Amino acid sequence: MDKLKKINRLAIANRGEVAVRIIKACEELGIETVLLHSEADILSRAYRMATKRICIGGAPVAQSYLNITANVQGAIAGGADAIHPGFGFLSENADFAEAVIKAGLIFVGPSAEAIRALGDKINCKKLAEKAGLPLVPGYKGEDQSLTRLISEAEKIGYPVIVKAAAGGGGRGMKLIKNSAEAKELIESAQRESLSAFGSSQVFLEKYLDRAKHIEFQIFGDSSGRVVHFFDRECSVQRRHQKIIEEAVSAALTPELRQQMGESAVAIATLGKYKGAGTVEFLLQDGKFYLLEVNTRLQVEHPVTEMVLGVDLVKAQILTAQGDFLFSAPSFSPRGHAIEGRVYAENSYQGGIPSTGLLGHVFFPEGPGRRFEYGFEAGDEITSFYDPMIAKVIVWDESRSRAIQKMIKVLQDSVIFGVHTNIPYLIEILKHPEFINGTMTTRFIENNFAEGLKAAKPSELEQSLIESARRGGPAVTLSSSRSPESAVSPWNRPWRLL
Repeated sequence: MDKLKKINRLAIANRGEVAVRIIKACEELGIETVLLHSEADILSRAYRMATKRICIGGAPVAQSYLNITANVQGAIAGGADAIHPGFGFLSENADFAEAVIKAGLIFVGPSAEAIRALGDKINCKKLAEKAGLPLVPGYKGEDQSLTRLISEAEKIGYPVIVKAAAGGGGRGMKLIKNSAEAKELIESAQRESLSAFGSSQVFLEKYLDRAKHIEFQIFGDSSGRVVHFFDRECSVQRRHQKIIEEAVSAALTPELRQQMGESAVAIATLGKYKGAGTVEFLLQDGKFYLLEVNTRLQVEHPVTEMVLGVDLVKAQILTAQGDFLFSAPSFSPRGHAIEGRVYAENSYQGGIPSTGLLGHVFFPEGPGRRFEYGFEAGDEITSFYDPMIAKVIVWDESRSRAIQKMIKVLQDSVIFGVHTNIPYLIEILKHPEFINGTMTTRFIENNFAEGLKAAKPSELEQSLIESARRGGPAVTLSSSRSPESAVSPWNRPWRLL
């Protein structure tokens, strides 16, 4: 085990709620922080919380969050000993990890070699083949010509998924349903991959149409020992982007959980993995297939922390400086946790982003409730980045009670100034397929493809609208009308408007 130097000041090459999460972990460890931010992120919670702030470029990600040189130079200018990449952006970029080390800094994450072996989706599948892990049929060759990719898609048989080799999170991922759309979607995936991850390389996989998306949280400590922190259910996805996640999955039998967990540890061990990572699987008809390995912290890591009582971010930092070893021989999940991603978007217009200044923001605190947010009242949600405002996480002793708690917490949460997907999340949580745990990755496509339908105004509200349009006097309530039916934003689903 290598003993590295102690981290006294940590640079954060990220933004939003994950930057806040890292800052809070550093505060508990007595570590100062340097926020490496773009010009667009001055109005943010992380900006106010960080010990020091360094602007690394303009709002476009190519000028700031994807600029390796700017991030490394910013960390050095801020007097940092280490860089934490968070998730997204450069978090799975082996060249970035290498540049950090060459600059004499600590990279809080796996080695560049591990990222190349596992984070690159094509290399990962080659390693999985050597380990004997089950894979979805597909093409992962070096020939990236459009002609070859289309030919391979025909061989696999439609529907086919085209994916970015250098990243995840739904970026650079397209579903090709027939040959007529193959050329357009492959080119689109390549462009999106290049923009998001700096590489246009893609690969193809057969699309499983009844699959669940199950992932295992793996962690390699300072000695190189790898364990898994059990599984997460991530099947509720829209355009390949997770919306609601749970720990643990209600779909796994003890035998299946053991087999998948052992497979996750096996490939991570082969990749000489240290730190937090995730091995993702597709599960269909009782059989599982390796999907990919994410060589970083996951957005949904809090649900694992809630059921196991661990702190993955602090463990990441301690591992990076050579101070984290597993003290317990095994871990056992307790209760059930659910996370909902709160986005600034209009659920009644197909989920289009909603931008602007946040007004009043309120999250209802209470037992088993956790709120991770990167923006507060007065902060601006811009069009430059992912529109996620916050993550709402709940824990309870059973899955059914956790669902009930999450619905109540979302109903009581208040965000003014922009539209949010809170009504959308609530409807998902109430759906019978979600309640009984049978949802697959096509759940949103089959049930909420068009978003939500706008609530119709009541008779009284319609009278008020028509009166206002005519410029007439306000409508008065009759004495027979009960106070509960009065026009009030608190008596109506005002978030829906």
